[in-house]
Amino acid sequence: MPAATTLWGAGTSPDQGFLEATAGEDRPWDARLLRWDVLGSLGHVEGLRASGLLSRGEHARLRAGLRRALTAVERGTLRLGPSHEDVHTTVEDWLTRRLPGLGERLHTGRSRNDQVACDLRLLLKDRLLTLAESALALVEALLAFAGEHGSVLLPGYTHQRRAMPSSLGLWAGAYAEGLLDTAEALEALWRRVDRSPLGSAAGYGVPLPLRREAAARALGFAGLDRNVATVQGGRGKLEAAVLFWCTQLGHEAGRLAQDLILWSAEEFGYLTLPAELATGSSIMPHKRNPDLFELTRGRAAAIEADLAAVLAIKGRLPSGYHRDFQMLKEPLMRGLDRTGAMLTALSGAIPLLGVNRRRCAEALDAGALATDEVMRRVEAGQAFRAAYREVKLELGRGRDFEAPSPPRLLARRRSTGGLGDLGLAEARRRLRAARGWNNRERRRFDEAMRRLAGRSVSVRWEPAR
Repeated sequence: MPAATTLWGAGTSPDQGFLEATAGEDRPWDARLLRWDVLGSLGHVEGLRASGLLSRGEHARLRAGLRRALTAVERGTLRLGPSHEDVHTTVEDWLTRRLPGLGERLHTGRSRNDQVACDLRLLLKDRLLTLAESALALVEALLAFAGEHGSVLLPGYTHQRRAMPSSLGLWAGAYAEGLLDTAEALEALWRRVDRSPLGSAAGYGVPLPLRREAAARALGFAGLDRNVATVQGGRGKLEAAVLFWCTQLGHEAGRLAQDLILWSAEEFGYLTLPAELATGSSIMPHKRNPDLFELTRGRAAAIEADLAAVLAIKGRLPSGYHRDFQMLKEPLMRGLDRTGAMLTALSGAIPLLGVNRRRCAEALDAGALATDEVMRRVEAGQAFRAAYREVKLELGRGRDFEAPSPPRLLARRRSTGGLGDLGLAEARRRLRAARGWNNRERRRFDEAMRRLAGRSVSVRWEPAR
């Protein structure tokens, strides 16, 4: 194995066992930052030039070198390997070998601490916008399902017991609005992600005339984390906020998956799973298993564990930088991956679900319609408590109440948000507004990355895993 390269060793090589203990398990996660480290460095050299710390010629050569590095990352010829301590070492070593002397000036005015914070924010901006797109695709699928099956009645449940009439439209629309609530909350989280940490160094700034705003503008950030100590003090806090947002998406996705598991089971039979959404058994030929939804339910739980890991790591540290922060990357990136997998799976599955209208209608027995009978008597002039007691006694004697026709049942529920007034048009308006915001921020981010890369085409790229 080649001697390890570090940014702090002054030409000496640390003990390989020590390096593996401090950096080995972090490399797979750190490697995901490689592209963002190059782009962050391109923004940094813009700031150095604006601060008068690079000449015009030096700036031009560094920028050209980093753009070549970006191409090398995308082609797979620039990778983080066992001879590098981290992603920052990888980029600086590659650049210095091609620009001796000048490449070593790249680190002027920054620390690996604000460098990795910048890399992470660029990654988060890209991933959060992608996750929001996926969440809104699931919202769209649910609203389409609600529109198609809005009048299909079935029992609603409380305490996992039949309660009152509901509909597939009410059910799917509720999940759509719940996901919209979380998707819309990204705007508040975004304001925290969209601040540049560059120039804060290890948390105490640097004795150089840095124009931090210039690097922030070059990278497309809306502003700065102004107080330089805020950046390290906020490590873990931002990751936790991101994972909490993912957890909220996970709660909706996990509950939805649980409903799909139950309602497609033989005992319910309201929904049917086509062959492409089910797996079989190695021993029981009749089985059609909802593995996709079970894994969605499991991933939703695992994201909570990722959040708990971040909270536990960050919650016991005093001010300043600590190497513990390195361990935030794994749960953060794992949680982002899990969230994306859930949303993508569900948005593809919802349009494929089958509906068994007969089983839905049969489940609306007298118990689920008892409240309708109470309210019918109330409208006829009887006091609510008296009507309630009478219906309860009659149910106990085995009486079945005649079910209102579906149109009559829906007509009695015209209050805002009820079975007869789902408000899907308003939900679609919110969906369009959320997509509009997401698309604007995506354009703003991608345009900043294209400018840094010196390209007129997209620089969006996903590394192989």
